[in-house]
Amino acid sequence: MSALDELEAAVRRVSEVAGPSVVGIGGGRARGSGVVVGSGLVLTNAHNLRGEATEVSFPGGGTATAEVMAADVDGDVAVLAVDTGDAPPLAWTDEVPEVGAVVFALADPGGSGLRTTFGVISAAQRAFRGPRGRRITGSLEHTAPLARGSSGGPVVGRDGRLVGVNTHRLAEGFYLALPADEQLRARLDALGRGQAPSRPRLGVGLAPEGVARRLRRSVGLEERDGVLVRVVDDEGPAARAGVRPGDLIVAAAGRPTPTADDLHEVLDALAAHETLALQVVRGAEELELEVSFG
Repeated sequence: MSALDELEAAVRRVSEVAGPSVVGIGGGRARGSGVVVGSGLVLTNAHNLRGEATEVSFPGGGTATAEVMAADVDGDVAVLAVDTGDAPPLAWTDEVPEVGAVVFALADPGGSGLRTTFGVISAAQRAFRGPRGRRITGSLEHTAPLARGSSGGPVVGRDGRLVGVNTHRLAEGFYLALPADEQLRARLDALGRGQAPSRPRLGVGLAPEGVARRLRRSVGLEERDGVLVRVVDDEGPAARAGVRPGDLIVAAAGRPTPTADDLHEVLDALAAHETLALQVVRGAEELELEVSFG
């Protein structure tokens, strides 16, 4: 058997093993993919969802309305509750693949039909921004080409076992996938019980790094390192504390916050019901604000 024959056989075998577990999520522009991970449970990306329910398309053409059991928006994963019928749960790998390993990516964008492609793991421990801007680390980068709407679909090894969940397309055409490791298993188990992680949120939208320096320089103000508040949720903790659009957050809990990642790290380290001291620069004025997350 030639190398091409072996490759064709591998793609066909993987499609037969893993394909029955791949589903479509939504439709039209709001579409994605997902994978059956248990009886009545589908794993997908949180950014594929619009509201508390979505349509799921199964192999063979059947559809059903799924309810969101729980979603980790900052981690970009969600578990849906739906009658999965004869669609089998996909088996998980025993070991996350290393760089150079051959992998296969499967997707059913919005129920438009199964796609199967192949590539290699090109890098590990990559990072990207989640839907709310938090940094997600530890991702696998692979070279399997995928159509739009493929996020949430599985990446599998030669044996058809789950090694990752496609999540983020890179500009270069590569894809990042959350590895199917013990951490993802634990998150999946919690979401399957309806337990979404609770992280303190300020209720602000932040401008890209570097914008604050340019704005302050343009109006003749002293340049400061910090994160610029672009919008404030009127009902959020930051608004209650007096944070306004245009404020520059230069420190949180006594720690300098030159980047949004620094601010998120401080927020993630807060204990339940703990207040947060913010040092804010408003024009030329420096303010000390206290944020409560009650």
